Amino acid sequence: MNRTYGIAGVTAVVLATVLVGALGLRISRTTSDFYVASRTVAPRLNAFAVSGEYLSAASFLGVAGLVLAQGADMLWFPIGYTAGFLVLLAFVAAPLRRSGAYTLPDFAEARLESRAVRRIAGVLVVGIGWLYLLPQLRGAGLTLRLLTGAPGWSGGLVVAAVVSGAVAAGGMRSITFVQAFQYWLKLTALLVPVAFLLLAWRADRAPVPAWDDRPVLHRPAEVRLDRPVTVTVREPVRVTVSGSVDGRTVHGGPLTLAEGRHRIGTHTTLRFPAGARVPLPDRGLGRTASSSWARPLSSDREQHSLYATYGLILATFLGTMGLPHVVVRFYTNPDGRAARRTTVIVLGLLGAFYLLVPLYGVLGRLYAPDLLLTGDTDAAVLVLPQRLVGGPAGDLLGALVAGGACAAFLSTASGLTLSVAGVLAQDVLPTLGVRHFRLATLPAVAVPAAAGAVVGELPVADAVGLAFAVSASSFCPLLILGIWWRGLTPPGAIAGLVLGGGSALTAVTATIAGGARSGWLHTLLAWPAVWSVPVGFAAMVLTSLATRDRVPPGTAATMARLHLPEPPPPRT
Repeated sequence: MNRTYGIAGVTAVVLATVLVGALGLRISRTTSDFYVASRTVAPRLNAFAVSGEYLSAASFLGVAGLVLAQGADMLWFPIGYTAGFLVLLAFVAAPLRRSGAYTLPDFAEARLESRAVRRIAGVLVVGIGWLYLLPQLRGAGLTLRLLTGAPGWSGGLVVAAVVSGAVAAGGMRSITFVQAFQYWLKLTALLVPVAFLLLAWRADRAPVPAWDDRPVLHRPAEVRLDRPVTVTVREPVRVTVSGSVDGRTVHGGPLTLAEGRHRIGTHTTLRFPAGARVPLPDRGLGRTASSSWARPLSSDREQHSLYATYGLILATFLGTMGLPHVVVRFYTNPDGRAARRTTVIVLGLLGAFYLLVPLYGVLGRLYAPDLLLTGDTDAAVLVLPQRLVGGPAGDLLGALVAGGACAAFLSTASGLTLSVAGVLAQDVLPTLGVRHFRLATLPAVAVPAAAGAVVGELPVADAVGLAFAVSASSFCPLLILGIWWRGLTPPGAIAGLVLGGGSALTAVTATIAGGARSGWLHTLLAWPAVWSVPVGFAAMVLTSLATRDRVPPGTAATMARLHLPEPPPPRT
């Protein structure tokens, strides 16, 4: 990728974000403006904003990278991401808007009349927000490293600075305009380049990727490894090496990698000829067996693929309704009917976006399989324009894609920072209105930025899947039962949040820390939704039944407010 063009594209997006954020500063005055845009956002604008913040780095970069590595199995990600809004539409959107809350902890306290439930919900909101921010900052670091060669952590710091400034300046009203603009930028950044990529693919006689064998390089490729890697070669391949292989130093000379395992040293450059099969790292990145889309009982992915598939489906399908940065947007609609209309429009917008992303994954398998060797599969979307189109046109398309990637992590990071800052400002810092909301934006983004410098190996989409698992295990039971069951009690809600959400958060933390790398223990920790979601629901129901005398006295009035339609606005 041409660095000058890429830097120009990213800079343009950052400047546009700052300018739109400055507009919000001029029109945001009250606390309600900062938290929920005074509940005046029209359905269409709100749908653009919801889509803008929901389509994160995991959607823009991560899904294509996973399709490149693992084939059609990974289409469960975009299917789950989109289908989750069906549940949100049917069960949550309108009643949640009618609750009159600012945040999920607000809703928990209003429904259950308990400060303890509010505090636990606040802890989980912050935990989910920080967990979701990690892959956004990783995506920022990956993009900046490809564009400038700067360390990966520097991209996270840049995004943290821009996001904290935009959120602190204008709050929800400002971020609404920013995210609506960024949705259309992201859609354009995928739609325009993919048209040229498909034309180049057709001009190359439309090759078909091989999913049941090691990927083949259709063109010569140069791969630079920034860390030592052990690879397995299935058939001899002749390469040009500058660096260290199996303890032997080679200075730009030819070398044949024989069948078997080889240790490639740090800062080693390998040049592969066209037609070479890509050797894959021993850590299993880039499964090469045929796709198990229609065969979930096959044992070629993580050893327990049926369990993993259902864990992914449950997490993405049920986790959407509990994502704090998504849910808070429904508080900005004028009424429950507008919230439902927003959700319907969002379904169409997400569907249009996710039609494009898998194409990049398939083309990446053909023209960028060397990313499997480096582990940078998330970069497939960024490198394809230069590899297929090339020249000034490829540079311009690459700049557009880089700008779209920048918009992806900026928009989602803005929404997450806003939701976490709202909880910190209300429940941690002394309540001093807008002033402390602005102060809360600093820790809201600083903590995951610091953690991102330590955790860098987890693929972007996988990290987001873990955040969805925690959300599905905690706020999904709280919202479904809180909205539709009068018998939910504060002890029941606490038990469900602690046992469901707490256990999922513990499993996710252990996965990120590398506590278990294989076997059933790894599978249970990496895909906790299969067991943690039922635990959350069961704990809430059983504990509430055991504490029937603790049903809040105002439950009848609260349930009426959640389900009765709002009166029509007065005629003028």
